[in-house]
Amino acid sequence: MIEAMIKGTDDTKQLAQMAKGALRNKLADLEKALKGSLGYHQKMMLSMQLKHIETLDESIKELDKEIADRMRPFEEALELLDTIPGVNRRNAEEIIAEIGVDMSRFPSAEHLSSWSGMAPGHNESADKRKSGKTRKGNQHLRTTLVQSARSAARQKDTYLASQYRRICSRRGSNRAAVAVGHSILIIAYHILKKKQPYIELGANYFEQRSKDAAIKRALQLLQNAGIEINLENIVA
Repeated sequence: MIEAMIKGTDDTKQLAQMAKGALRNKLADLEKALKGSLGYHQKMMLSMQLKHIETLDESIKELDKEIADRMRPFEEALELLDTIPGVNRRNAEEIIAEIGVDMSRFPSAEHLSSWSGMAPGHNESADKRKSGKTRKGNQHLRTTLVQSARSAARQKDTYLASQYRRICSRRGSNRAAVAVGHSILIIAYHILKKKQPYIELGANYFEQRSKDAAIKRALQLLQNAGIEINLENIVA
């Protein structure tokens, strides 16, 4: 539409018919929005902006090709990370660019989490926790993980989406995104170390864990009271 207007087309119906996707559902409103005058100066500015966008698109294509060439040796790792909900190929490329694929450099997943700045800080006094803020770390990695977390939160029937909802209801969306980003980093560590794809725990993982914990506590109380329990006769 912009290119047509630059070339002199001013028929609003003709311009509106160039709409694509969901915009075609609002052709009448679009025709109204397209009414107006477009002088030489505006056309010149629009033409320059479109050329700038085309130049940027070409630069992005060149960078994408360079990234693809550099990531070719890590194709297996990329495919494995891509199995994590919320992590697409670009996210996987960014994760590998920041932490590599050799997890032996980190003694544990917690060390990686601390190094990246995704581990919650601990500030306790008299058994009271004052702050759970993360410390400064790798900002590029943090941004990627938070983006992946927000994407994972929009998916259905997954462990990560369930985790996001549980934390979001108590502490807000930002802290929930950081917490899920931390989980994604821990998952990525084990995936890269074991060279195995992501295993989905399911959306009801937390509910089942709470149920199992409650059953365990009840059984322990009964046993402490001297009551013999035959687990084979108990139906959950």
